[in-house]
Amino acid sequence: MSAEKAKKNNNKKFILWFWLIFGGPIVGVFIFVLCIRVFGDLPNTEELQNPKTFLATEVYSSDMKVLGKFYAENRTNVKFKDISPNVINALIATEDARFFDHSGVDLRALGRAVYGGLTGSSASGGGSTLSQQLAKMLFPREDLSKMELVLRKFKEWIIAVKLEREYTKQEIIAMYLNKFDYVNNAVGIKSAAQIYFGTTPDSLSIIQAATLVGMAKNPAYFNPNRFHDRAEGRRNTVLRQMEKYGFLTKAQSDSLQKIPLKLSFHPEDHNEGLAPYFREYLRDVFLKKWCEKNRKPDGTKYDVYRDGLKIYTTIDSRMQRYAEEAVQEHLPVLQAQFEKELAKKKNAPFAWNVNKQEIASILKQGMKRSERYRVLKKGGMSETEIEKVFEKKIDMTIFTWKGQKDTVLSPKDSIRYYKAFLQSGFMSMEPQTGYIKAWVGGINHKFFQYDHVQIGHARQVGSTFKPFVYALAIQEGYSPCYQLPNVPTTITYDGKDWTPHNSDTKKNGRMMTLQQALANSVNYITAYLMKQFGPEATVQLCRKMGVVAPIEAVPAICLGTPEISVFEMVGANATFANKGTWIEPTFVTRIEDKNGKVLADFVPRTEEVMNEEKAYVMIQLMRGVVQIGTGSRLRYRFKLNMPIAGKTGTTQNNSDGWFMGITPDLVSGCWTGAEDRAVHFDNTLYGQGAEMALPIWAKYMQKVYADKSLKLTKGDFEKPSKKINIEMDCSKYNKELEAEEDQFNAGEAE
Repeated sequence: MSAEKAKKNNNKKFILWFWLIFGGPIVGVFIFVLCIRVFGDLPNTEELQNPKTFLATEVYSSDMKVLGKFYAENRTNVKFKDISPNVINALIATEDARFFDHSGVDLRALGRAVYGGLTGSSASGGGSTLSQQLAKMLFPREDLSKMELVLRKFKEWIIAVKLEREYTKQEIIAMYLNKFDYVNNAVGIKSAAQIYFGTTPDSLSIIQAATLVGMAKNPAYFNPNRFHDRAEGRRNTVLRQMEKYGFLTKAQSDSLQKIPLKLSFHPEDHNEGLAPYFREYLRDVFLKKWCEKNRKPDGTKYDVYRDGLKIYTTIDSRMQRYAEEAVQEHLPVLQAQFEKELAKKKNAPFAWNVNKQEIASILKQGMKRSERYRVLKKGGMSETEIEKVFEKKIDMTIFTWKGQKDTVLSPKDSIRYYKAFLQSGFMSMEPQTGYIKAWVGGINHKFFQYDHVQIGHARQVGSTFKPFVYALAIQEGYSPCYQLPNVPTTITYDGKDWTPHNSDTKKNGRMMTLQQALANSVNYITAYLMKQFGPEATVQLCRKMGVVAPIEAVPAICLGTPEISVFEMVGANATFANKGTWIEPTFVTRIEDKNGKVLADFVPRTEEVMNEEKAYVMIQLMRGVVQIGTGSRLRYRFKLNMPIAGKTGTTQNNSDGWFMGITPDLVSGCWTGAEDRAVHFDNTLYGQGAEMALPIWAKYMQKVYADKSLKLTKGDFEKPSKKINIEMDCSKYNKELEAEEDQFNAGEAE
């Protein structure tokens, strides 16, 4: 071969190697990108700028506390500036030390990872950057074959590079921490900080940050709530990494590693926390209706579990806590008294006059209302098969006032067991704004989920209905000092005579003022007023005062036969404190989207029911209940000395106890009773509203007035600006009557 020919061959080899070395990668990249395009679409710019993440809807109190969340994933995004530097440092040191030096793919770290894979060395570390890990979280892998998995890995590299172009380094870190699932319903750094340590992301200490960052390797395996020692060891590894990369000195690292891992575990539970009954009503009724009627700009419905809405409520976290404490303090004491009665009953917890057939019917209804029954029925079981399941004893956890208790009980017996518990519903609102400040729907939301504030219409209101009847008399110009004989009144209605009787006969036959009659809940006087004004007028007045519950226009309603919710009763009584204007009870002020844009503002409706003068007279009339009547124990037992108007209520057989209390700042109402009317006190000593419901109201008021931060006043009810034409001083009123009578008699004599 000639030298010239050899030279040509060498040139060809050089050119071939040149293209293999330098052109090969270019062709490889081209083929690689082509494969990705073929085997899977890459997210476009819009998808990268608006990645799909499920955000929890947060419910805020009026004093800006988070009452709770609704979520598919318990995530609330936070900004980079709201995350502790300790978290950032721990994350960089452990997961991506060269994060600020690469553009999404770290070739040096990748080379180390490949070398480690070939040599079996684990010290080389992983090759995935934070950006690549974020790409994997934002666009999750599905079930893939090995070939598809390789292509998917390359795809994530490209997504990581594109993320680096769309976002700053700080934004990528924030997105990563907001997206990461720390298990135990803690999705994102904000939820994790709260659930594991009871704090906020900006307040996480070094060891707390190291614990959470350590979970990034495998959150289930390093779950600090389940695997304490394992999580502590991983935390120490993170601390050593922070030392290695200069975020900690050796002395700091050594010292921190000796500190035992301590959690302040606060798992998210919809049955726990403040206002669980209110939050459930908000979710299941109010927000469900709102989402049905309102649409996003793209025409789809809002999703409270994924759209990260912010719901601003009127509930005050302090007042809510006091209301819940009042219920928790009084009901165990009342329950203890009730159980003394139950111990003597043959058919406990049912009353002596409830027969076996009625008891069987009540228990069967309870069975059919249970979740267990619905599941079995849906599974195709017959009634006979379901009843056998309910009669078989099983292990279960039951509620007691001393804490949860593990026991063996049949589901049928557990229904009977729970029937024995007294329940309560309590609500408090500002009469001038309509804002509801506290809402307690029951004694324990985990075991008793029926809300006794708004959903509980099926309970008679007893004598708390009487002020509506008296209000008709006041509107017609009657004075609280107007006297009537305390004698039976017969009302003929629908061809039938109806004559109610007093529960207390000591004062029968005497003359009584309207104030005395209302204060002592005298049925004779109330029936007389009903006969004067009629049931239709009473029902119309109730409608103007916001009562929408069905009320049959019959004379007996004057004694409290209507079944009305605590919600409506409090709203109606607030009319008297709001100068005669009914204002709609309101619990949501506005709704915002995840970006803070206001989607809805809520302003309560109002309606003028009576003039300011008549409303003020009604307040003075109802003050007699506390001064001289059934509510007087508010003064001598509970030492409440602020101006109070109110009304107690007790229904037939002591099945329901009520108290409605009015102060210048708050109108609050309470109902107490068992789930079924067939379960009740036999004696009025403990079964009356003044013992069942009034103490809860009293304890609540003691607490809210003791809290100076609430700034409640003890000043008197505001008088009308104009002169009051109705005389409320009974000594003056009687003198005026005597003068009128003398003048009349003189005229007759002439």
